[in-house]
Amino acid sequence: MYVSHLSLLDFRSYPAVDVELEPGVNAFLGPNGQGKTNLVEAIGYVATLGSHRVATDTPLIRAGADRAVVRTRIVRGDRASTVEVEITPGKANRARINRGQPVRSRDVLGILRTVLFAPEDLALVKGDPDGRRRFLDQLLVLMVPRVAGVLSDYDRVLRQRSALLKSARTIRRGARTAPSTGSASPEVATLEVWDARLAELGAEILSLRLQLVTALRPAVAAAYEQVSAAVGAAEIGYRWSLAGDVPREVPGLAELREALLKGIAEARSQELERGVSLVGPHRDDLVLTLAGLPAKGYASHGESWSFALALRLASYRLLGGGETGPAFWNPDLGVDADPVLILDDVFAELDVRRRERLAELVAPARQVLVTAAVPDDVPAALQGARFHVEPGKVTRA
Repeated sequence: MYVSHLSLLDFRSYPAVDVELEPGVNAFLGPNGQGKTNLVEAIGYVATLGSHRVATDTPLIRAGADRAVVRTRIVRGDRASTVEVEITPGKANRARINRGQPVRSRDVLGILRTVLFAPEDLALVKGDPDGRRRFLDQLLVLMVPRVAGVLSDYDRVLRQRSALLKSARTIRRGARTAPSTGSASPEVATLEVWDARLAELGAEILSLRLQLVTALRPAVAAAYEQVSAAVGAAEIGYRWSLAGDVPREVPGLAELREALLKGIAEARSQELERGVSLVGPHRDDLVLTLAGLPAKGYASHGESWSFALALRLASYRLLGGGETGPAFWNPDLGVDADPVLILDDVFAELDVRRRERLAELVAPARQVLVTAAVPDDVPAALQGARFHVEPGKVTRA
């Protein structure tokens, strides 16, 4: 698949812009601060309904505007689809497919698939667990769009349950100085309902993540070897909030649900004392190791970059059907299954050897979108269309 047209209205720095794109390499060139990343960020937003730069939608809207619109034309085989997303702060975003009636923005997930490499990827190795959890969950949504609903429901249940725990903690602390009534507070009694829902949704997320990590493991090892020329050094695993190690075989949903309920029950006193939910996928981590040692803290800067690149390359190969996927992944491959590759200012961060290796690995992709401040940073292997970017304007070079 590839994106043949991008149109923006009041998105970031662009009052309005239209860009015709081609299959193969499309490089956006220009000094820093001109709006190159804004273009690829918009394309990534259509694929994931999120930005790789900010956590909320408000910064995506141009100053002074009340909404932003991103419209793309996506070609797959001999079919083209137009996907439009309207971003409105404080309201539910709306979308249109082929200029039809407005639908939920979530309904467009899966039409466009992208894999984005960016300087922020270094945080996958050096940063906190939430970034690695987000990496897994975003990949799951690209593979199975309905997972977005499961994750949203889990977050809602988690927020409600955490609010109850905080209320129960306050009441519990007050009860220490008051006579006992011999009965549990309403908040504590209600927790069991939310425990069951958290375990049900958490089991599904946990199952999908474990299957995904199993499928990614050989792909990450191979990609790391290709990028860094270090054989058998990179490994990934999963660490959960439950007692004991993660089983080699992914447990069934019922088993995972019971394990979560047991873990929640065992952590009840600690949760009431601290006022937070301590058990569930929101406390888990993707474990990255190099030669048996934790990548975070032990890997050099270059090794960390190689690992981050390997995670993205493995994602690309899994989405494109180049690797054996997990049981839940049944892509309608057909023609042009490969996702669009986005390389946002990555080459400036890499040494020459890693730069050339990455370029050779991604050059065969159906479409590659590159941003660079210096034209010479784009390796010779990535020849194709060139665009000059200046404030509010994009022209074909």
